[in-house]
Amino acid sequence: MSVAPVIRALAIALVLPLGTIAAQTPPDLGQWPRTDFDRTTVDLSEIVSGGVGRDGIPAIDGPRFLPAAQEDAIGRREPVLTLVPEGEVARAYPMRYLTWHEIVNDVVAGVPVAVTFCPLCNTALVFDRRVGDEVLTFGISGNLRHSDMVMFDRETESWWQQATGEGIVGVFAGARLEPLVAWVESWESFRTAHPDGLVMAEPDASRPYGRNPYVGYDTSARPFLFSGEMPPHGIEPLARVVRVGSRAWPLSRIAAAGRIAEQGLVISWGAGKASALDAARMSEGRDVGQIRVRGTAGADVVHDVMFAFAFHAFWPEGEWMLGR
Repeated sequence: MSVAPVIRALAIALVLPLGTIAAQTPPDLGQWPRTDFDRTTVDLSEIVSGGVGRDGIPAIDGPRFLPAAQEDAIGRREPVLTLVPEGEVARAYPMRYLTWHEIVNDVVAGVPVAVTFCPLCNTALVFDRRVGDEVLTFGISGNLRHSDMVMFDRETESWWQQATGEGIVGVFAGARLEPLVAWVESWESFRTAHPDGLVMAEPDASRPYGRNPYVGYDTSARPFLFSGEMPPHGIEPLARVVRVGSRAWPLSRIAAAGRIAEQGLVISWGAGKASALDAARMSEGRDVGQIRVRGTAGADVVHDVMFAFAFHAFWPEGEWMLGR
């Protein structure tokens, strides 16, 4: 598939007034003959077209990997999503690829996983692809809910919310994917900590990897295709927050303190990681720092670093950890 339609759709999406596309383009249900629309956990009116059709953004299946020592194209501050499976070497999934493909279906230490990234909500999460006795394979539906990617599984064509891992439409409505411990850090940080690690190799697709199609998005005044409530407490909609369960810590608070210990967690911040959604070249993005979240015994904890509007949309009763 040519990259031109994807870039054009993203460019249009980010310059049109909020709600323009949402009001004109509900999901094309005709693309989903196998989806059971009688089974839903959400109102279908909340789901809109994101400007590209089903598989218009192509997921990656069975990615190739290189030894970290052999990769020299990634900038040292570029973000990567790190997965450290028990008993195996660490794996890095560069945001330069995830931004253009959003889902990577992989198998790590015998576990089928979906490595996911929604640029519009800044949600980077890894899920176990097993639900009951089934192993699912995920693609991008081209639809959004609360500006977040709606994934679909190719086995039943059920729709899934990427930010929560919840099945929202179809046979698997109400099911949940198990999130796995993963975190976003700089390429330099990964390579230093895991010199024997592996890094996902450049996909065989026509994309300008290393470029950011969402230039300046994370300093925008409002999110794209979102008409819900803005975050409380005067928090900017596209400010980053660290989410653990249904609690959110403003990244600015953690950055100012350097380290926060509360609620049975130790959350630490360090400089050196570029934003994937700032400059035209990812390696030149402004420094937004990187986070590690551990329990008091030192084990890493499942978390996400997402935009504040998305946390409020998906956890409207969630707790804001403002430290006041």
